[in-house]
Amino acid sequence: MSEDPLPVRRLSLRLTGDARRTIMRFFWPATDERARKIVNRVMALGDDEATLRLRSVVGDFRRHHPNLDNTLVDHYEEVARRVQVPGKPGRERRLLIGAYFTMEYAFESAALFNPSMVPARDQSSLAPGSIRFVMSLRAIGEGHISSIVFRTGTIDRDGEVTVEPASRYVRPLRIVENREYDKGVFRSKLVEMDAYVPAADTVLGKLSDPFTARQLYRALQETRATVKDPSGFRELAENMTWLARSNYEARFGSTAGLTELAVFPLGEAESHGIEDMRLVRFVDDDGAVRYYGTYTAFNGRTILPYLMESPEPGVARVHTLSGRYAQNKGMALFPRKLDGAYLMIGRTDGENLYLLRSDNVRVWDDAVRIQEPRYAWQFVQIGNCGSPIETEAGWLLITHGVGPMRRYCIGASLLDLHDPTKVIGQLTEPLLAPTDEERSGYVPNVVYSCGSMVHNGQLVIPYGISDAAAGVAVVPLDAVLARLRR
Repeated sequence: MSEDPLPVRRLSLRLTGDARRTIMRFFWPATDERARKIVNRVMALGDDEATLRLRSVVGDFRRHHPNLDNTLVDHYEEVARRVQVPGKPGRERRLLIGAYFTMEYAFESAALFNPSMVPARDQSSLAPGSIRFVMSLRAIGEGHISSIVFRTGTIDRDGEVTVEPASRYVRPLRIVENREYDKGVFRSKLVEMDAYVPAADTVLGKLSDPFTARQLYRALQETRATVKDPSGFRELAENMTWLARSNYEARFGSTAGLTELAVFPLGEAESHGIEDMRLVRFVDDDGAVRYYGTYTAFNGRTILPYLMESPEPGVARVHTLSGRYAQNKGMALFPRKLDGAYLMIGRTDGENLYLLRSDNVRVWDDAVRIQEPRYAWQFVQIGNCGSPIETEAGWLLITHGVGPMRRYCIGASLLDLHDPTKVIGQLTEPLLAPTDEERSGYVPNVVYSCGSMVHNGQLVIPYGISDAAAGVAVVPLDAVLARLRR
């Protein structure tokens, strides 16, 4: 016999993509030979015509991209690394060459969905009883390339949600060159990749701990000159370079609005997109607050779990996660340590939920299965819908289940506060299932969330609607907990 449904209230709010929001991407033609022809044609222009063409580009695009000049310079330098540029072009000519290898990309033109929300750092100047939040969303543009974008807004005392308008001016994260790497973590990741060969010992032996990207590239060059099998070493060098470039630091300015930021694929492991960031406001043992976001990267062949760390406003550090259980999609970090260890909820086998434990937030070698598909609406697989929420009754874990016709529904479980391997209870029926109005989209019959919030006794669940848009649902927290404790 089915239980009465919980009093879930869907808000009228809908978030959809805006094709007017664009970033500038590097563009490369089909072959290097075509690139050389483009460069030569630009170099053959007279000075007056080159100036006129550049002014036209600047006039058309700078109002939408205030950092246009810097981007064009960066793209020119990338061109110069790939093909030979004849002569010594001046600044205007370099900018014009950069423009021919730049394209606008409407990163959320196809869809905007799978949100996650956390309390914002700044809670000043709010109405009594309100809280400010930061929301991440998965955006999809041409070619089905996914990126992460942000919105900000408030939840008032009654659970009504307001989202602030997104900025038309958007810029991607900018990588800080020559960051440092931990030698032990780097070595472990090479082993996991099945890329650790004897020559790796030679390369790593030339490096300090930690080491920089420049030191790695120098060590690779020095070792290459001494190896007897250059072809075999080439694969190692490619793997080590790939791993280094897939872990980076980025800065976006501490005063910049988050809606101006797009986390667009930067590292090579992200080249085909990044998806479903699960944000968490993490409180260290000393009370310091930092923000983490776990997400999945795809390079066209391999799925990799990633961790973005923001210890202070305007700084983001991106790491590939390592360890035996850093596998599959949907890893979500607990908001604090428990008994001195980091905890994570993950679905390492693609079907069941596991509790992961580690002394290092980037390395996950210990896991225990805590939940399997149990009810008909989740027989295919289960997973988390964001980081666990701490309550007096236990850790509230919002989940999803996949049932017949590959329908995704949202549920909930309650884990013991002191031993979260113990499941106190779970909903026998979905908390949220697709309505008739929510069934249609890029991927039909899906409701899905990457992270919820509790405010003033209300559980606020932002959720993706069939991989097309995002909405918000609100339900009394006490009602959910009471049902879970039966």
